[in-house]
Order: sequence, then structure tokens, then C-alpha cells
Amino acid sequence: MKTLERYVFGSFFTAFFLAFLVLSFVLTIGLMVQITSYILDGIPLGLVGRFALVCIPETMQWTIPLALLVSSVLTFSRMSADSEIAAMRACGVNLLTVMRWPLAFALCATLLGVFINNEIVPRGHEVRRNLAKRLTVGNGLDLLQPGHVIDDFPKAKAYFDRKDGEWLYGLVVTDNTDPHVERLITASKAQVRSEGRDIRLDLHDVTIEPMDAHNPGMGRAGKISYVIKDALKSSTYKRREKDYRFWEMLAEIFKAERAARDAASDVRLARFDADEEHAATARKMRKSMKKHISEMKTEFAKRLVFAFASICFVLVGAPLGIRAQRKESTIGMAVSLAVALGYYLVAILTGALDTHAELHPWWLIWLPVAVCFALAAYLIPKNL
Repeated sequence: MKTLERYVFGSFFTAFFLAFLVLSFVLTIGLMVQITSYILDGIPLGLVGRFALVCIPETMQWTIPLALLVSSVLTFSRMSADSEIAAMRACGVNLLTVMRWPLAFALCATLLGVFINNEIVPRGHEVRRNLAKRLTVGNGLDLLQPGHVIDDFPKAKAYFDRKDGEWLYGLVVTDNTDPHVERLITASKAQVRSEGRDIRLDLHDVTIEPMDAHNPGMGRAGKISYVIKDALKSSTYKRREKDYRFWEMLAEIFKAERAARDAASDVRLARFDADEEHAATARKMRKSMKKHISEMKTEFAKRLVFAFASICFVLVGAPLGIRAQRKESTIGMAVSLAVALGYYLVAILTGALDTHAELHPWWLIWLPVAVCFALAAYLIPKNL
């Protein structure tokens, strides 16, 4: 590494380290508040520690790319404002030469991001959800915070506005124990406790609509008990797309694609045999499998796109920083915010189309990466 390259990379790495510390602190404030609330609510410290252990590394999928973007913009904008870039050009040194080591560092960060997004984040998601499943009733309701629908119970969903110890306020329960009717149960407050594997709710100021399949009207009561059967029976969490790690995700995608091909063959055979009922069942299965494949492919692509943000942000941030020659700190932060916001916004919006297989969202989600590479191909030659 030459003296000039060492100087540029030293400035870049210092800015990256400071930005990484600041961003990590900002993104973990909410997590620290949540951990503190768990401790105050009496959740065992061992469970709180495991929760923190799996959540904190997940922030690195955001902090590393954002820190690289901020450091590249601020470093090269400062060098441009101090006429150091102009001096390099006068000595025959082009931009690619001084960008060599920052780009190498960003490439390493990209590979690290692929590992984090495909190994650490899925494992953390699975561990966190399994912890919620293994908690006791009181701790489980502490972990499932007010204002969120609790859908982990069999044949029932619950929602409450606030809690105070074992008392829940503003409780709403959707009861599906009767296959012929769905009942909506509301209560001003409820006391919750466990009875073996069941959850008992002592409801106060209750309304039930409808009463049952034979009485469609609304019923009212001052106090009743409502039991959620086998609410604590399952101690494991059913894995979802977010829980699959790299090789597991690839294996699931290949397995689902093979099942979709088999379903397509069943459709053709059923049509040949004039079995419309079998054909309809096969078409329904094929449609479901295509949706599942689309969700998995999009989730897999999103992890790679988030990892590629590191190299994209340096490729775009360096030339944009050179163009921001005056008031480099203010303009640099504004440029960083605009680039990061646009990148992640497009990735998240296209990722939200994961159930629409006909739109091929697993390809659309690569749009911000393509835009960044195109923008870099335009800006870098103009600053050589």
C-alpha cells in the first residue's frame, strides 16, 4: 500500500469506525429500552440475556452499510473541499487508485453482510420466537407487548391496550373454537393465569358477539371466565422463510420447485384423463407452491441485496462526496441520507410484492443495486 493510498484509507477507516459506533448506539437505543422493560417486568435475566445476544448482532446488517456510506461521502468530500483531489489529479493520480482500498474493505463488508444476513439474522429470529414459545404465561404476555395481535394461541387471537402485572386492559379476543361461527369477545379488563397447559382469563365487563351459532345476538356479562385450551402445549416455533439459513433456503427452494413441477404434471394428466376435480386440486396446489416459491426467492434475494448495500454505497458515495465540495459535512450527510433512503425504500417496496409471483419480485428487488452500479459507472469516469 502506497503512502497516498494509506492516507486515504486511514481517513476512510477512521470515519467508518466513528460512524459505526454512532449508528450502533442509535439503533440499539430502542433495544436497550425494551430489555430494561423486560427486566422491570420480572422476566428472568437468563432469557433477557439470550434475547439481547441474538438481537444486537442483527443491527450490523444496517450499521455496516450505512457507516460505509457516511464515511465514503464525508472522506472524499473533505478531500475535495481541501483541494486534495485536485492535487492528486494534477499529479496524475485518478479516483480509482485512491478508491482501491476502500472498495476492497467494502467488498469484505459485503461478504460479511452475506454471512450475517443468511446465518446470524435467521438464527436470531428463530431463537427469539422460540424463547417466546417457551416462556410461561406471564412472561409470554410480557414479551408480546400491548398493541400487537397475539396469534400464537390455538383457535384464538388476543389483543390488549395495556397491562399492569397480571391484569390486561382493553382486551379483545377472537374465538374460533366453534367451526361454525367466529365470536368476538371484548372486556374492559381481565386477569390472566395458567392452569397446566391452559390459559384462564377472568373477564370483567364482557360483551360477546355472537353468543353461539344458534344465538346470533350480542350478549353481555359482568364477569365470566374464558379458557384458551392447550395454549402452552406447543413449545416449539414453526419455522418460516425468515428462519432458513443459506443452504437450508436453497434446499427449500429446490424442493418447492420440484413439487410445483409435479403439480403441473398432475394438471396435464388430469386434463388428459378428463378428471376436472383432480385438475382443479392440482392447479390449486401449484398456485400455492408458486406463491411459496416466490416468497422464499424474494426473501433470499433481499438478504443479498441488503449485503450488497456495502459495496454499492462506497461506489456511489465516493464520487458523490467529491462533487459536494463546500460545507462537506452538511451536504455529505444529506447525500448519505438520500442514497440510503432510496436504496432501502426500493428494496423494501419490491420485497413487499413477494406473494405476486407473476411480477418476479426476486428480480425486481435487485433494482437498487442495478441503479447504484449504473450511477457509479456514470459518476466515476467524470471524476477520474
